[in-house]
Amino acid sequence: MVKYFDFELEIEKLDQLIDKFDIDKTKDSKELQNLKNQREELFKKIYSRLNPWQKVEVSRHSNRPHTLDYLNYIFEDLVFLHGDKKYSDDNAVLGGIAKINKDSVIFLGTEKGNSMETRIKHNFGMAKPEGYRKAQRLILLAEKFKLPVVTFVDTAGAFPGKEAEERGQSESIASSIMTFLKAKIPTISIIIGEGGSGGAIGIATSDKVLMLEHSTYSVISPEGCASILWRSTEFAQEAANTLKLTSDDCKKFNIIDEVIPEIPGGAHRFPKDQANKIKSYIIENLTKLKEVSIDRLVNDRKNKYLNITSNI
Repeated sequence: MVKYFDFELEIEKLDQLIDKFDIDKTKDSKELQNLKNQREELFKKIYSRLNPWQKVEVSRHSNRPHTLDYLNYIFEDLVFLHGDKKYSDDNAVLGGIAKINKDSVIFLGTEKGNSMETRIKHNFGMAKPEGYRKAQRLILLAEKFKLPVVTFVDTAGAFPGKEAEERGQSESIASSIMTFLKAKIPTISIIIGEGGSGGAIGIATSDKVLMLEHSTYSVISPEGCASILWRSTEFAQEAANTLKLTSDDCKKFNIIDEVIPEIPGGAHRFPKDQANKIKSYIIENLTKLKEVSIDRLVNDRKNKYLNITSNI
């Protein structure tokens, strides 16, 4: 069952009418098609005008595809690799080897889970130090076998718990960023939902950073920002407008390289179609990156991130 937002009341009414038609097969099929056409137009109208807070809501939708969904839709011959070889395995970060368009790649991604059981298993997508050290291990493995890396980012941020701090959370994120910067392989990152703080940057310091149209990328969540600036999370919507966290904002300030359009109605309604679109963008960007020499890739990547806010 689809969860509707407050700004989707008209869509909900049309869906209810369409459901009645599906039950009663004797009704006019032309009228049913007319209702579906109206819904398509509403999708385009509403989703082309979302404000920053509405985009935050869409990026957090419980049915929005997560990393594991996209891995299964986009790649073939998936082999998951586990552990950081130092402490343990972090289920919040998935990684391994797969094929796309017959080419082998290393994949990484933060996984939130889609049920209470899996959300607890994956710690709601909030990685611990061992997750970032797993990412570093796989980057080095990719270098060894000269494989490109594709990462999927969907996290509210790194895990802020006591045990994570004791095991060196900030150091592990910093080391992960450094490993990405030095990696002598092509790297692509895709923000598919929430891109929160250093927890996101830890696996998104890539040659090309792509972002789904209705995802968000920010140094802090709107609620966190509101609690600091206004001492109350009630101002989260105002904070969302101030943070410049939308894909259009990030593209404007050159924080990301490209915006991947979403199917009107959101990725949560059309996960397979959205995955196909992402797959085409990955293949296109991998092809372009392979044409660039490794030395130039590394040099351009370092210059990009050292000067990332110079135009703001």
